[in-house]
Order: sequence, then structure tokens, then C-alpha cells
Amino acid sequence: MAGFFLLALILPACRHSSPKTSVSIVGEAFHINGQPTYAGRSWRGNKIEGLLFNSRMVQGIFDDLNPETAVRWKYPDTDTWDPDRNTDEFVAAMADWQAHGLLSFTINLQGGSPMGYGNKNWYNSAYEEDGALRPTYMARLKKILDRADELGMVPIVGLFYFGQDQFLADDEAVKRAAENAVDWMLEQGYRNILIEVANECDNRGYEREIIKADRIHELIELIKGRTKDGFRFPVSTSYNGGRIPRENVVRSADFILIHGNGVSDPQRITEMVAETKAVPGFRPMPIVFNEDDHYGFEADTNNLVNAVRAYASWGYFDFRRDGEAFASGYQSVPVDWRINAPRKIAFFEKVREITAYPRRP
Repeated sequence: MAGFFLLALILPACRHSSPKTSVSIVGEAFHINGQPTYAGRSWRGNKIEGLLFNSRMVQGIFDDLNPETAVRWKYPDTDTWDPDRNTDEFVAAMADWQAHGLLSFTINLQGGSPMGYGNKNWYNSAYEEDGALRPTYMARLKKILDRADELGMVPIVGLFYFGQDQFLADDEAVKRAAENAVDWMLEQGYRNILIEVANECDNRGYEREIIKADRIHELIELIKGRTKDGFRFPVSTSYNGGRIPRENVVRSADFILIHGNGVSDPQRITEMVAETKAVPGFRPMPIVFNEDDHYGFEADTNNLVNAVRAYASWGYFDFRRDGEAFASGYQSVPVDWRINAPRKIAFFEKVREITAYPRRP
């Protein structure tokens, strides 16, 4: 717990004593401040109330602690990499996301691949080897979480990412890292956070055994046991694209996270929701796609639309393909966090259409 107490000493005056936004789960629906999301809204005969449209924005606190690879992420206009600029531009863009109806985003304390897919020697982790928290990372995270609280948004905060977990010394360090991160968020007073223990816990890239699919429920239960004033965060974990959650997670989790990567037939999205509900231990709770790299938002049928038809929330995942302009993608570092590239615009306009945002008093 040394890292947590260090942060408490560094940031005592910044504690969130009166959060503006709280999230809760009522059956299959998400509520914000006691009211269902998108209250009363339906779209083409599909219930929207209670869903949580989201986007994968995992690089919001990104840095690279490996000087040999850090040079890859320099901004085209300055020829340098700047982690504080990255976070500040993320925060500046959030109000525009929310105005389009995006109420959630996934951010991760170990990021994601800054090239979209794959891991190649970069070192991006909010944790020291022993699980202590890095103050610079947590200061950047606080900027984002504070702004989300102001805007009425619900961040999905991921704790671990394959390709980075090996920088934690062992399973005990993993547990300390999880405890320190969750305790820090509780101490700040946030009430609007959902926890994703690990991105794709069944990915073969994980090295620490406790993060892997067979044991990930141990971390879910550990985090569920971290409370402050009787409050705890809802907890889950995600799986590789197209995979159905396993029974150990379905029984432990407060909501379900699944991924649509690799699912090219939208009908399969509908089937995934039905198969998830058939896993032993499932009871009424939200199902959330928080990563899917399939688009076609102008079509009558696509992965987003089929998730909505199955009453599952959907999350946009976009990275910069070879040869694309700097503005493209939200995962490729450096990131342009604005809504200013064709895929981004198409996604956000679809969310605005479905949710009828911005809402008027």
C-alpha cells in the first residue's frame, strides 16, 4: 500500500469531497444520479434507456518509460512526445463527446497498444514493479476523472493490459497494484466509475497468472472487497473479440464486458448476447461491448445496431491505419482526441441520432 499512501500525501487537497456524478446498476440498466441513462429514449423500436454508449480511449494517460521506444510517439507539429499535452487535449475534447451522447469511455492504467494492435517493447504503466502507484500517471488520471464527474460521464477504468503486466514483479504485486489503484479512486471520492480489471483476460499475452482467465475472478472479488463508507465500484473484466465470458466471471462480475473485434457478421453480435445470457450464473445485469473495430454506421445493420437490438451497450475502437492522417483513430499514439476524421464523425453522429443528444431541459 506504500504507493497509495504516497499519492494521498501528494494530493490531499484535491480530494473529491462532493462528487457530482454517481453510477448504479438496476437490473440490466445503468443509472446516472438515480435516473436511467437516456431516460425514456427508444430508437427504431429499440429501447435505449439504460444503455451506455462508449468508446475505447485507453491512451488518455499514456507515457513510454522506455527511452528507446518513446521517440516513436512524437507529435507531428512539435517533433516531441508530451504526456501532459496528451491528457490535456483528452480533457478538452470530452465535452464534445458527451454532447453527442457518449456517456462512457474506457481508459486503462496500462494503456493499450499505441499502434492499434501488438506490443513491441514500450513501457506504459501507472504502477511500479511492486504495485505502487506512479504519481505522474495518477495526476493525469485525476484530470480526466474530475472532468468526467463534472460532465456526468461514467469512465470504465481498466487496471491491466497484456504486454505490460510483466512489469509487475509477481502476482502479489498485481494484487497490490489493484488495491492501490482502487483505494486511490475511492479516496478521491469518485462515484461514477466502472472497473475493468483486465483488458481481454483470456489473451495469451498475459504473464501473471492471477490476471489470466482461470483466476481473474480472484481479482474481481478482491476489488469488490475494497470499500469506503459502504461504497464500492462495480467490477468486471473483458475477453478477446468474439469470445463468450466464462462462468467464473459471470458469477462474480457486476456487469458483463465483451468485445466485437473479429466479428464481421453483425448477426454474431446478437448471438453473443444470447450466449452470454445462457452462461451458468448469469442474472439480469448490463452487457457492454467496450471494444469493436467494425463500423459501417451508415448501414441499416452493423455491429452497433445489432448490439442495440439485443439491448447491449456498444463501444467504438479505432486506431490509425498505415498511411492515414494524424487525426484518424483514438488508440494510435500520438492521439488527436477531437471528432475530426471520417470514422470518428460517422460514429459520433450515429450515437447522436440514436440517443437524441444533446438533451434539452
